[in-house]
Amino acid sequence: MKDGTRRTIELVEYDDRTNPGETIKAVERLATVDKADFIIAPYGTGLNLASAPVFAKYGYPQIAVSAITDKTGELAKRYPGIFFTLGNTTAFAQSVADILSQMVKEGKIGKRVAMVNVADAFGIELAEAARPIFKKAGLEIVYDKSYPLGAQDLASVVKGAKAATPDAFVAWSYPPDTFGLTELAKIEGLNVKAFYTAVATCFPAYAGKFQASAENVLGAGGINVDAAELAGYFDRHQKVTGVGADYWAGPVTYASLQVLEQSIEAVGTDRAAVTNHIKSGSFKTVLGDWKFNNQVIDQFWTVGQWQGGKFVGVASTGKTGAKSVQVKTGW
Repeated sequence: MKDGTRRTIELVEYDDRTNPGETIKAVERLATVDKADFIIAPYGTGLNLASAPVFAKYGYPQIAVSAITDKTGELAKRYPGIFFTLGNTTAFAQSVADILSQMVKEGKIGKRVAMVNVADAFGIELAEAARPIFKKAGLEIVYDKSYPLGAQDLASVVKGAKAATPDAFVAWSYPPDTFGLTELAKIEGLNVKAFYTAVATCFPAYAGKFQASAENVLGAGGINVDAAELAGYFDRHQKVTGVGADYWAGPVTYASLQVLEQSIEAVGTDRAAVTNHIKSGSFKTVLGDWKFNNQVIDQFWTVGQWQGGKFVGVASTGKTGAKSVQVKTGW
């Protein structure tokens, strides 16, 4: 605390079942029934956008660590306590387009792209951003398919993508479909030289499940695995949780908690004071020095790739340490 004292944290947790309505009720209950001093933002773009009015209503800072949207400026004006750390839609779509168009220029792949997306705020916004960006980059979208959030059977999606004979496959996907689409791509023989799935591609469980087949798969996020600030982070994560840390949102989430910690240490537990400190302060994190610009972190990783058993950053908005993109050579 600001006065040098230490306090025990009581953790209250609810399962929102990845349902916006349940998320809203959980945040409301934490604020009004549990009287939580602070509330950690939910997982995912849709859930953060759905619950933002509740965070704002009760004056809680909302570090929306796993939200990706082009509406950060609009949302920051509407909700003075919301903060974005993971990036924006256009940057993610543009980075994928840049990687694919460069591979086309180098003669490594053709320009035909199969694109699919999960039908929630995250996937819909990315697909809408990607269409004109891909076209401008000289890429041809030969298959464009949306599927429902929570869809159990994605076989028709992958079969449709394969039938379109693409050179690259791009899925704006959430964890269950990231795993499902990859497994089906192997089964159906969707052999493209650039294969991208979004959220959860960076999970150690992804490489654990697909083993050598994960090599050179592209996905959302990535980090500079050689960064000095990260030294020891993965070992500590494994020791404390018993599982390996992911190579994207995990370190970003940890960094966001460091921001909250340092703000509370600086100004105490008054939520308005903490919110103002986050807006104006500078922070030391496992991802380097952070400072919010209009409630947004401007520099972030956009694309990573499994290389040699690690999910390394290959594209970003101003980060250092990017690795060269490798061609995927089958499953």
